[in-house]
Amino acid sequence: MIVRARRVVLPDGERPAAVHVADGRVVAVTGFDDLGGGGDAEVTTLDDDEVLLPGLVDSHVHVNEPGRTEWEGFASATRAAAAGGITTVVDMPLNSIPPTTTVEGLAVKRAAALGQVSVDVAFWGGAVPGNVGQLRPMLDAGVVGFKCFLLDSGVPEFPPLDDAGLLAALTELAAVDGLLIAHCEDEDTIAAAPDPAGRRYAGFLASRPPAAEETAIARLVAAAAVTGARVHVVHLADAGALPLLRRARADGVRITVETCPHYLTFAADEVPDGDTAFKCCPPIREAAHREELWTALADGAVDPVIDMVVSDHSPCTPELKRLDVGDFGLAWGGIAGLQVTLPAVWTGARARGVPLTRVVELMSAAPAALAGLPTKGGIAVGKDADLVAFAPDARSTVGELHHRNPVTPYAGRELVGVVRRVWLRGTYLDGGPPRGRLLDRGGSARVTP
Repeated sequence: MIVRARRVVLPDGERPAAVHVADGRVVAVTGFDDLGGGGDAEVTTLDDDEVLLPGLVDSHVHVNEPGRTEWEGFASATRAAAAGGITTVVDMPLNSIPPTTTVEGLAVKRAAALGQVSVDVAFWGGAVPGNVGQLRPMLDAGVVGFKCFLLDSGVPEFPPLDDAGLLAALTELAAVDGLLIAHCEDEDTIAAAPDPAGRRYAGFLASRPPAAEETAIARLVAAAAVTGARVHVVHLADAGALPLLRRARADGVRITVETCPHYLTFAADEVPDGDTAFKCCPPIREAAHREELWTALADGAVDPVIDMVVSDHSPCTPELKRLDVGDFGLAWGGIAGLQVTLPAVWTGARARGVPLTRVVELMSAAPAALAGLPTKGGIAVGKDADLVAFAPDARSTVGELHHRNPVTPYAGRELVGVVRRVWLRGTYLDGGPPRGRLLDRGGSARVTP
Protein backbone atom coordinates (compact mmCIF):
# COMPACT_ATOMS: atom_id res chain seq x y z
CA MET A 1 0.00 0.00 0.00
CA ILE A 2 0.95 3.64 -0.40
CA VAL A 3 -0.39 6.52 1.70
CA ARG A 4 0.42 9.98 0.39
CA ALA A 5 -0.36 13.53 1.41
CA ARG A 6 0.56 17.09 0.54
CA ARG A 7 1.70 17.44 4.14
CA VAL A 8 3.60 14.58 5.79
CA VAL A 9 5.47 15.00 9.07
CA LEU A 10 8.80 13.22 8.69
CA PRO A 11 11.79 13.11 11.06
CA ASP A 12 13.49 15.91 9.12
CA GLY A 13 10.45 18.13 8.72
CA GLU A 14 7.19 18.44 6.83
CA ARG A 15 6.77 18.05 3.07
CA PRO A 16 4.63 16.35 0.41
CA ALA A 17 5.43 12.64 0.30
CA ALA A 18 4.26 9.14 -0.50
CA VAL A 19 4.80 6.50 2.17
CA HIS A 20 5.28 3.00 0.77
CA VAL A 21 4.34 0.09 3.05
CA ALA A 22 4.97 -3.65 2.85
CA ASP A 23 4.61 -6.31 5.55
CA GLY A 24 3.63 -3.70 8.10
CA ARG A 25 6.78 -1.58 7.73
CA VAL A 26 7.69 1.57 5.85
CA VAL A 27 9.84 0.48 2.90
CA ALA A 28 10.24 3.83 1.13
CA VAL A 29 9.37 7.51 1.46
CA THR A 30 9.27 9.22 -1.92
CA GLY A 31 7.91 12.35 -3.54
CA PHE A 32 4.16 12.79 -3.63
CA ASP A 33 3.91 11.76 -7.29
CA ASP A 34 6.54 9.00 -7.16
CA LEU A 35 4.45 5.85 -6.87
CA GLY A 36 7.15 3.51 -8.07
CA GLY A 37 5.45 2.64 -11.32
CA GLY A 38 2.10 1.96 -9.70
CA GLY A 39 1.95 -1.83 -9.82
CA ASP A 40 -0.57 -3.49 -7.56
CA ALA A 41 -0.18 -1.07 -4.66
CA GLU A 42 -3.33 0.29 -3.08
CA VAL A 43 -2.92 4.09 -3.03
CA THR A 44 -4.65 6.26 -0.43
CA THR A 45 -4.41 10.02 -0.91
CA LEU A 46 -5.26 12.19 2.07
CA ASP A 47 -7.63 15.12 1.67
CA ASP A 48 -6.10 18.56 1.24
CA ASP A 49 -6.98 19.57 4.81
CA GLU A 50 -5.26 16.50 6.32
CA VAL A 51 -1.69 15.92 7.48
CA LEU A 52 -0.10 12.48 7.67
CA LEU A 53 1.51 11.93 11.07
CA PRO A 54 3.32 8.98 12.60
CA GLY A 55 1.25 7.16 15.18
CA LEU A 56 1.69 8.69 18.61
CA VAL A 57 3.36 6.82 21.47
CA ASP A 58 1.93 7.30 24.95
CA SER A 59 4.40 6.03 27.52
CA HIS A 60 2.23 6.84 30.55
CA VAL A 61 -1.12 4.99 30.62
CA HIS A 62 -2.77 3.36 33.62
CA VAL A 63 -4.86 0.55 32.17
CA ASN A 64 -5.60 -1.00 35.62
CA GLU A 65 -6.41 -4.51 34.35
CA PRO A 66 -6.51 -7.01 36.01
CA GLY A 67 -7.82 -6.22 39.46
CA ARG A 68 -9.35 -2.79 38.87
CA THR A 69 -10.77 -3.33 35.40
CA GLU A 70 -13.91 -1.43 36.43
CA TRP A 71 -11.67 1.68 36.34
CA GLU A 72 -10.29 0.95 32.86
CA GLY A 73 -9.29 -2.14 30.86
CA PHE A 74 -7.16 -3.06 27.88
CA ALA A 75 -10.10 -3.23 25.46
CA SER A 76 -11.53 0.20 26.31
CA ALA A 77 -8.18 1.96 26.82
CA THR A 78 -6.70 0.81 23.53
CA ARG A 79 -9.88 1.64 21.59
CA ALA A 80 -9.63 5.15 23.03
CA ALA A 81 -5.96 5.33 22.12
CA ALA A 82 -6.64 4.30 18.53
CA ALA A 83 -9.44 6.85 18.19
CA GLY A 84 -6.99 9.52 19.36
CA GLY A 85 -4.18 8.64 16.94
CA ILE A 86 -2.11 6.79 19.56
CA THR A 87 -0.83 3.53 18.10
CA THR A 88 1.43 2.43 20.98
CA VAL A 89 0.85 2.68 24.72
CA VAL A 90 3.10 1.68 27.59
CA ASP A 91 1.12 0.40 30.55
CA MET A 92 1.97 1.51 34.08
CA PRO A 93 2.69 -1.18 36.69
CA LEU A 94 0.31 0.01 39.41
CA ASN A 95 -3.43 0.18 40.02
CA SER A 96 -3.70 -3.35 38.65
CA ILE A 97 -3.79 -6.32 41.03
CA PRO A 98 -1.25 -7.83 41.12
CA PRO A 99 1.04 -4.91 40.31
CA THR A 100 3.80 -5.51 37.77
CA THR A 101 6.56 -5.82 40.37
CA THR A 102 7.59 -9.43 39.68
CA VAL A 103 8.09 -11.61 36.62
CA GLU A 104 4.96 -13.49 37.65
CA GLY A 105 2.97 -10.25 37.89
CA LEU A 106 4.14 -9.29 34.40
CA ALA A 107 2.91 -12.63 33.05
CA VAL A 108 -0.50 -12.06 34.66
CA LYS A 109 -0.70 -8.60 33.10
CA ARG A 110 0.22 -9.88 29.65
CA ALA A 111 -2.28 -12.72 29.89
CA ALA A 112 -5.01 -10.19 30.70
CA ALA A 113 -4.06 -8.05 27.70
CA LEU A 114 -3.61 -10.82 25.14
CA GLY A 115 -6.21 -10.66 22.36
CA GLN A 116 -7.83 -7.48 23.69
CA VAL A 117 -5.61 -4.66 22.44
CA SER A 118 -6.48 -2.41 19.50
CA VAL A 119 -3.00 -0.84 19.44
CA ASP A 120 0.45 -2.12 20.37
CA VAL A 121 1.20 -2.30 24.10
CA ALA A 122 4.46 -2.45 26.04
CA PHE A 123 4.85 -2.61 29.82
CA TRP A 124 6.65 -0.83 32.63
CA GLY A 125 7.76 -2.80 35.66
CA GLY A 126 7.58 -1.44 39.17
CA ALA A 127 10.34 -0.71 41.67
CA VAL A 128 9.07 -1.11 45.23
CA PRO A 129 10.70 -1.90 48.58
CA GLY A 130 12.21 -5.38 48.60
CA ASN A 131 12.07 -6.21 44.88
CA VAL A 132 15.58 -5.19 43.77
CA GLY A 133 16.25 -8.85 42.97
CA GLN A 134 13.34 -8.80 40.49
CA LEU A 135 14.57 -5.85 38.42
CA ARG A 136 17.03 -7.63 36.14
CA PRO A 137 14.73 -10.66 35.64
CA MET A 138 11.89 -8.32 34.65
CA LEU A 139 14.14 -6.52 32.19
CA ASP A 140 15.08 -9.90 30.73
CA ALA A 141 11.36 -10.69 30.53
CA GLY A 142 10.75 -7.58 28.42
CA VAL A 143 9.66 -4.60 30.54
CA VAL A 144 10.91 -1.29 29.17
CA GLY A 145 11.98 0.09 32.57
CA PHE A 146 10.65 0.69 36.06
CA LYS A 147 8.26 3.10 37.74
CA CYS A 148 8.65 4.13 41.37
CA PHE A 149 6.95 6.54 43.75
CA LEU A 150 8.77 8.79 46.19
CA LEU A 151 5.63 9.10 48.35
CA ASP A 152 2.46 7.08 48.97
CA SER A 153 1.10 5.91 45.59
CA GLY A 154 -2.51 5.79 46.73
CA VAL A 155 -2.73 1.98 46.48
CA PRO A 156 -1.30 -0.24 49.25
CA GLU A 157 0.19 -2.88 46.94
CA PHE A 158 2.62 -0.37 45.40
CA PRO A 159 4.55 1.28 48.28
CA PRO A 160 7.10 4.08 47.77
CA LEU A 161 10.88 3.95 47.85
CA ASP A 162 12.73 5.77 50.61
CA ASP A 163 16.17 7.23 49.90
CA ALA A 164 17.94 3.94 50.65
CA GLY A 165 15.53 2.01 48.44
CA LEU A 166 15.92 4.54 45.63
CA LEU A 167 19.70 4.26 45.80
CA ALA A 168 19.54 0.46 45.81
CA ALA A 169 17.25 0.34 42.76
CA LEU A 170 19.37 2.84 40.82
CA THR A 171 22.58 1.01 41.67
CA GLU A 172 21.07 -2.22 40.32
CA LEU A 173 19.76 -0.55 37.16
CA ALA A 174 22.95 1.41 36.47
CA ALA A 175 24.82 -1.87 36.06
CA VAL A 176 22.60 -2.83 33.11
CA ASP A 177 21.71 0.68 31.86
CA GLY A 178 18.11 0.22 32.95
CA LEU A 179 15.71 3.16 33.29
CA LEU A 180 13.85 4.32 36.42
CA ILE A 181 10.92 6.72 36.07
CA ALA A 182 9.71 8.44 39.21
CA HIS A 183 6.63 10.14 40.61
CA CYS A 184 8.35 13.08 42.28
CA GLU A 185 6.47 14.55 45.22
CA ASP A 186 7.91 14.69 48.74
CA GLU A 187 5.91 13.09 51.57
CA ASP A 188 7.27 15.32 54.34
CA THR A 189 6.58 18.52 52.42
CA ILE A 190 3.00 17.46 51.80
CA ALA A 191 2.56 16.35 55.42
CA ALA A 192 3.44 19.88 56.52
CA ALA A 193 0.99 21.48 54.05
CA PRO A 194 -2.70 22.25 54.72
CA ASP A 195 -5.23 19.41 54.65
CA PRO A 196 -6.91 19.00 51.21
CA ALA A 197 -10.42 18.26 52.50
CA GLY A 198 -13.31 20.28 51.13
CA ARG A 199 -14.76 21.60 47.89
CA ARG A 200 -12.32 24.48 47.34
CA TYR A 201 -9.80 23.74 44.62
CA ALA A 202 -7.50 26.35 46.13
CA GLY A 203 -7.40 24.25 49.29
CA PHE A 204 -6.38 21.15 47.38
CA LEU A 205 -3.73 23.08 45.46
CA ALA A 206 -2.24 24.37 48.73
CA SER A 207 -2.05 20.80 50.03
CA ARG A 208 0.49 19.82 47.35
CA PRO A 209 2.78 22.84 46.96
CA PRO A 210 5.45 23.24 44.28
CA ALA A 211 8.13 22.59 46.91
CA ALA A 212 6.93 18.99 47.10
CA GLU A 213 7.90 18.43 43.46
CA GLU A 214 11.17 20.32 43.75
CA THR A 215 12.30 18.48 46.88
CA ALA A 216 11.57 15.07 45.41
CA ILE A 217 13.22 15.91 42.09
CA ALA A 218 16.31 17.03 43.99
CA ARG A 219 16.36 13.64 45.76
CA LEU A 220 16.12 11.84 42.42
CA VAL A 221 18.85 13.99 40.87
CA ALA A 222 21.20 13.35 43.81
CA ALA A 223 20.70 9.59 43.62
CA ALA A 224 21.14 9.56 39.83
CA ALA A 225 24.33 11.61 40.12
CA VAL A 226 25.81 9.15 42.62
CA THR A 227 24.91 6.01 40.66
CA GLY A 228 25.13 7.23 37.05
CA ALA A 229 21.77 5.64 36.34
CA ARG A 230 19.20 6.86 33.81
CA VAL A 231 16.17 8.50 35.43
CA HIS A 232 12.99 10.19 34.20
CA VAL A 233 10.58 12.59 35.91
CA VAL A 234 6.95 11.84 35.17
CA HIS A 235 4.12 14.40 34.93
CA LEU A 236 5.97 17.63 35.76
CA ALA A 237 3.49 20.33 36.83
CA ASP A 238 5.79 22.76 38.65
CA ALA A 239 7.65 25.17 36.38
CA GLY A 240 9.73 26.14 39.40
CA ALA A 241 11.61 22.85 39.03
CA LEU A 242 12.92 23.75 35.57
CA PRO A 243 16.12 25.51 36.76
CA LEU A 244 16.99 22.49 38.93
CA LEU A 245 16.48 20.17 35.97
CA ARG A 246 18.57 22.38 33.66
CA ARG A 247 21.43 22.36 36.18
CA ALA A 248 21.22 18.58 36.53
CA ARG A 249 21.56 18.13 32.78
CA ALA A 250 24.42 20.60 32.60
CA ASP A 251 26.14 18.57 35.33
CA GLY A 252 25.81 15.38 33.27
CA VAL A 253 22.96 13.73 35.14
CA ARG A 254 21.13 11.37 32.79
CA ILE A 255 17.64 12.73 33.36
CA THR A 256 14.64 13.22 31.08
CA VAL A 257 11.30 14.86 31.81
CA GLU A 258 7.69 14.67 30.70
CA THR A 259 4.66 16.85 31.23
CA CYS A 260 1.00 16.18 30.43
CA PRO A 261 -1.85 17.69 28.42
CA HIS A 262 -3.83 18.71 31.50
CA TYR A 263 -0.97 20.84 32.81
CA LEU A 264 -0.73 22.50 29.39
CA THR A 265 -4.49 23.01 28.96
CA PHE A 266 -6.00 23.96 32.31
CA ALA A 267 -5.08 26.44 35.03
CA ALA A 268 -5.95 26.43 38.72
CA ASP A 269 -8.09 29.56 38.62
CA GLU A 270 -10.28 27.92 35.95
CA VAL A 271 -11.08 24.81 38.03
CA PRO A 272 -14.56 25.07 39.53
CA ASP A 273 -14.83 24.34 43.24
CA GLY A 274 -16.26 20.86 43.75
CA ASP A 275 -15.36 19.63 40.26
CA THR A 276 -13.17 16.70 41.28
CA ALA A 277 -12.79 15.53 37.66
CA PHE A 278 -9.84 17.95 37.70
CA LYS A 279 -8.09 16.32 40.66
CA CYS A 280 -4.67 14.86 39.90
CA CYS A 281 -1.33 14.59 41.67
CA PRO A 282 0.70 16.72 41.30
CA PRO A 283 -2.12 19.21 40.83
CA ILE A 284 -3.01 21.48 37.96
CA ARG A 285 -1.23 24.68 38.97
CA GLU A 286 -1.66 28.38 38.22
CA ALA A 287 -1.55 29.74 34.67
CA ALA A 288 2.01 31.02 35.13
CA HIS A 289 3.21 27.42 35.50
CA ARG A 290 1.31 26.40 32.37
CA GLU A 291 2.86 29.16 30.30
CA GLU A 292 6.40 28.45 31.53
CA LEU A 293 5.96 24.77 30.67
CA TRP A 294 4.87 25.77 27.17
CA THR A 295 7.86 28.08 26.81
CA ALA A 296 10.18 25.24 27.79
CA LEU A 297 8.50 22.91 25.30
CA ALA A 298 8.41 25.29 22.36
CA ASP A 299 11.92 24.72 21.02
CA GLY A 300 13.76 21.63 22.14
CA ALA A 301 16.96 22.73 20.43
CA VAL A 302 17.09 25.93 22.49
CA ASP A 303 15.81 24.55 25.81
CA PRO A 304 15.79 20.74 25.91
CA VAL A 305 14.60 20.50 29.51
CA ILE A 306 11.19 18.88 28.86
CA ASP A 307 11.43 15.98 26.46
CA MET A 308 7.89 14.81 25.86
CA VAL A 309 4.16 15.13 26.46
CA VAL A 310 2.19 12.02 27.47
CA SER A 311 -1.26 11.54 28.90
CA ASP A 312 -0.88 10.08 32.40
CA HIS A 313 -4.33 8.64 31.71
CA SER A 314 -5.42 7.59 35.22
CA PRO A 315 -9.17 7.00 35.33
CA CYS A 316 -11.42 5.52 38.00
CA THR A 317 -15.12 4.90 38.52
CA PRO A 318 -17.40 7.94 38.88
CA GLU A 319 -18.07 6.93 42.49
CA LEU A 320 -14.39 7.25 43.40
CA LYS A 321 -14.27 10.77 41.97
CA ARG A 322 -16.86 11.76 44.64
CA LEU A 323 -18.65 14.18 42.37
CA ASP A 324 -21.63 13.73 44.67
CA VAL A 325 -19.94 15.77 47.40
CA GLY A 326 -17.16 17.45 45.39
CA ASP A 327 -14.61 16.88 48.14
CA PHE A 328 -11.05 17.09 46.82
CA GLY A 329 -9.74 15.36 49.92
CA LEU A 330 -11.88 12.27 49.34
CA ALA A 331 -11.73 11.98 45.54
CA TRP A 332 -9.36 9.72 43.61
CA GLY A 333 -6.63 11.75 41.93
CA GLY A 334 -6.22 11.10 38.24
CA ILE A 335 -7.16 12.64 34.88
CA ALA A 336 -8.88 10.63 32.15
CA GLY A 337 -7.83 12.06 28.80
CA LEU A 338 -6.18 9.39 26.65
CA GLN A 339 -8.39 9.83 23.60
CA VAL A 340 -8.13 13.63 23.50
CA THR A 341 -4.37 13.92 24.13
CA LEU A 342 -3.45 14.99 20.59
CA PRO A 343 -6.17 17.61 20.02
CA ALA A 344 -5.70 18.98 23.55
CA VAL A 345 -1.98 19.51 23.03
CA TRP A 346 -2.39 20.76 19.46
CA THR A 347 -5.02 23.29 20.58
CA GLY A 348 -2.53 24.80 23.00
CA ALA A 349 0.44 24.52 20.66
CA ARG A 350 -1.36 26.14 17.74
CA ALA A 351 -2.44 29.07 19.91
CA ARG A 352 1.19 29.66 20.91
CA GLY A 353 2.80 29.21 17.50
CA VAL A 354 4.34 25.81 18.28
CA PRO A 355 4.46 23.85 14.99
CA LEU A 356 2.90 20.47 14.41
CA THR A 357 6.35 19.02 13.72
CA ARG A 358 7.36 19.86 17.30
CA VAL A 359 4.17 18.32 18.70
CA VAL A 360 4.96 15.10 16.84
CA GLU A 361 8.50 15.10 18.20
CA LEU A 362 7.16 15.49 21.74
CA MET A 363 4.36 12.94 21.43
CA SER A 364 5.79 10.28 19.13
CA ALA A 365 9.55 10.27 18.66
CA ALA A 366 10.53 11.17 22.23
CA PRO A 367 8.33 8.72 24.14
CA ALA A 368 9.28 5.94 21.70
CA ALA A 369 12.94 6.65 22.47
CA LEU A 370 12.27 6.74 26.22
CA ALA A 371 10.61 3.33 26.13
CA GLY A 372 13.26 1.83 23.87
CA LEU A 373 10.90 1.05 20.98
CA PRO A 374 13.03 1.68 17.87
CA THR A 375 10.36 0.71 15.32
CA LYS A 376 7.98 3.34 16.67
CA GLY A 377 7.94 7.12 16.71
CA GLY A 378 8.36 8.26 13.13
CA ILE A 379 7.66 7.77 9.44
CA ALA A 380 10.95 6.36 8.19
CA VAL A 381 12.20 3.30 6.34
CA GLY A 382 12.28 0.29 8.63
CA LYS A 383 9.79 1.61 11.16
CA ASP A 384 6.31 0.23 11.69
CA ALA A 385 3.78 1.79 9.36
CA ASP A 386 1.77 3.41 12.16
CA LEU A 387 0.09 6.35 10.44
CA VAL A 388 -2.51 8.97 11.33
CA ALA A 389 -4.60 11.20 9.07
CA PHE A 390 -5.03 14.37 11.13
CA ALA A 391 -7.08 17.44 10.22
CA PRO A 392 -5.28 20.22 12.14
CA ASP A 393 -7.81 22.98 11.43
CA ALA A 394 -10.98 21.01 12.12
CA ARG A 395 -12.77 21.56 15.42
CA SER A 396 -14.76 19.28 17.66
CA THR A 397 -16.42 19.33 21.06
CA VAL A 398 -15.47 16.58 23.49
CA GLY A 399 -18.45 14.30 23.97
CA GLU A 400 -18.70 10.56 24.51
CA LEU A 401 -15.32 8.84 24.59
CA HIS A 402 -14.18 5.22 24.43
CA HIS A 403 -12.87 5.34 28.01
CA ARG A 404 -14.65 2.86 30.29
CA ASN A 405 -15.88 5.68 32.54
CA PRO A 406 -17.19 9.07 31.37
CA VAL A 407 -15.60 11.42 33.94
CA THR A 408 -13.10 13.80 32.33
CA PRO A 409 -12.33 17.50 32.74
CA TYR A 410 -12.30 17.81 28.94
CA ALA A 411 -16.06 17.12 28.69
CA GLY A 412 -17.78 19.78 26.57
CA ARG A 413 -14.52 21.52 25.68
CA GLU A 414 -13.93 22.62 22.08
CA LEU A 415 -10.59 21.39 20.75
CA VAL A 416 -8.78 21.97 17.48
CA GLY A 417 -7.61 19.01 15.42
CA VAL A 418 -9.48 15.84 14.48
CA VAL A 419 -8.08 12.34 13.96
CA ARG A 420 -9.83 10.94 10.88
CA ARG A 421 -8.03 7.69 10.03
CA VAL A 422 -5.43 5.49 11.72
CA TRP A 423 -3.28 2.65 10.38
CA LEU A 424 -1.48 0.21 12.68
CA ARG A 425 1.45 -1.49 10.97
CA GLY A 426 -0.14 -0.70 7.63
CA THR A 427 -3.61 -1.98 8.52
CA TYR A 428 -6.46 0.50 8.61
CA LEU A 429 -8.18 0.44 12.00
CA ASP A 430 -11.85 0.30 11.19
CA GLY A 431 -13.22 -0.73 14.57
CA GLY A 432 -12.96 -4.44 13.78
CA PRO A 433 -11.21 -7.13 15.82
CA PRO A 434 -8.26 -6.01 17.98
CA ARG A 435 -5.05 -5.93 15.93
CA GLY A 436 -2.55 -4.78 18.54
CA ARG A 437 0.50 -6.71 19.68
CA LEU A 438 2.23 -7.01 23.03
CA LEU A 439 5.76 -5.63 22.81
CA ASP A 440 8.94 -6.46 24.67
CA ARG A 441 11.68 -3.97 25.40
CA GLY A 442 13.32 -3.32 22.03
CA GLY A 443 9.99 -3.51 20.23
CA SER A 444 9.80 -7.20 19.35
CA ALA A 445 6.30 -8.69 19.45
CA ARG A 446 5.36 -11.32 22.00
CA VAL A 447 2.84 -13.96 21.00
CA THR A 448 2.29 -15.47 24.46
CA PRO A 449 2.41 -14.01 27.99
